[in-house]
Order: sequence, then structure tokens, then C-alpha cells
Amino acid sequence: MAISLDSEASAKAPPIAAATAPASPPALSRHAMRATAEPAAELEVEVSPPPKSPPAPPPAAAPAERHTAPAGKFWNLPNSITVLRAAVIPVLLMHPLFPGEFGSSVMAWIFIVAAISDLVDGWLARRGKQVTHIGVLLDPLADKLVVSTALIVLLAMGRIPAWATWMVVTIVGRELAVTGLRGIASAGGQIVAASGLGKLKTVAQNIAVGALLFHFTTLGLDAHTVGLAFLFLATALTIASGYRYFADYFRGLAVAGR
Repeated sequence: MAISLDSEASAKAPPIAAATAPASPPALSRHAMRATAEPAAELEVEVSPPPKSPPAPPPAAAPAERHTAPAGKFWNLPNSITVLRAAVIPVLLMHPLFPGEFGSSVMAWIFIVAAISDLVDGWLARRGKQVTHIGVLLDPLADKLVVSTALIVLLAMGRIPAWATWMVVTIVGRELAVTGLRGIASAGGQIVAASGLGKLKTVAQNIAVGALLFHFTTLGLDAHTVGLAFLFLATALTIASGYRYFADYFRGLAVAGR
């Protein structure tokens, strides 16, 4: 049987066309199409810094030096002398019961011994390096209490006349004010040292009180008149030294800028 060329060509044409026709692109999903349409994002790499080492702890501060008395030296001989001096106070309060010449002489000598003991315990404390906190507190307190008590007793007995009351008030008030000032200054780290005027005031004050306690003629002198003269001098030195203490304190505050 004969087969024509046209029919054979037509029969084979589809395969040839299929072979020569370009292949259609594969179907892509919606997500794939979006991925091919968008440019590839740059890869950002974040480089984290190396972990910091913890800061080194600050060096331990050396313990603050505390100025304390040596072990077993809380109480010593100078402090005992100070307490004995304070024991003079109740004895002076008994002076109105013995206003005679003999009683006045006894009270005056007791006061003089107490005043001298102030010098002795201070000398012993400094020489033997026996300064303690309790001694620093008791020593000036005992002095002020003894002098103030003696002045008040003399005023009550009439040994100090009424017109001189302002002198007693000035001396006692100054002692209280300076004591308070020293406490405030010490709390702020400032030291109010004793001045030369203050020491002269103490000497004049002790002579005045001792002479007024004698009252009667002693060693050929009118003790009462001598006592009033030194009381006036002590009052003047009290005002001057008190002003000096407060002026130095406020000047120190101004320099420190407080």
C-alpha cells in the first residue's frame, strides 16, 4: 500500500513543531513570583561588641583612725583629780552656814587648792600622754561649775554687792556660751583653742573669787576690796575673750565657705 508524502509529513508535523517550539516557563506560585520580582535584600550583620568585663571593685578604704584612749586607760590619775575638784561644789554651797573669818578662810583655801589642781591634772595629762575623751569633757566642765557656784554663793551672801550682779551674769553667761560654741565647732570639725585672753581671764577670775571668799583682812590686805577689783578685771577680760572666741569661729566659717 502506498503512503503519500503529504500525509506522512502532516502526521509527523506536530512532533516537529513540539520539538522546535520554545518551552513555556514553569508555573510559579505567588510567593515565588514575589521573591523573584523583589531584589534580594542585603544581609545586615550586626556585630555586637565584646562583653565588657565588670569594673574592678574600688580598693577597700583604710579604716578611719579613731583617737581613743589606750586600753585600760579610760580612767587615770588626771581624771581622778578632776572629779575631786568637782567635789568642791557641795562644800562651797555650805559656805553660808559658816560665814565667820575661820569658815571663810577654810572655804578660800579649799577653792585655791581646787584651782591649783586644775593646773596639776592638765600637766600630768600632757606629760604622761594620758589625755582621754572623758577627761577632755570633765576638766573644763568642773572648772566652770566650781567658779559659777562660788560666784553665786558669794552673791547670795552679799560678798558681791547687788550693783555688781551684772558681772556675775556676764561671767557665767560667757562660760555657757563658749562651752556651747566649742561643742558646735567640734561637731563641725573645727577646734576653738584657748586664747591668751582666756587664760588671763581665768587667772583674774580665780584671784577675785579667792579674795572674796577670804572677805576679811588677809596678809595685811583688804581681801574684799582686792576681790572686787579683780572681779571687774575678770569681767572685762571675759567680754574681750568671749568676743575673740566667736570672732575666730565665724572667721573660720567664712574662710571655709560655709
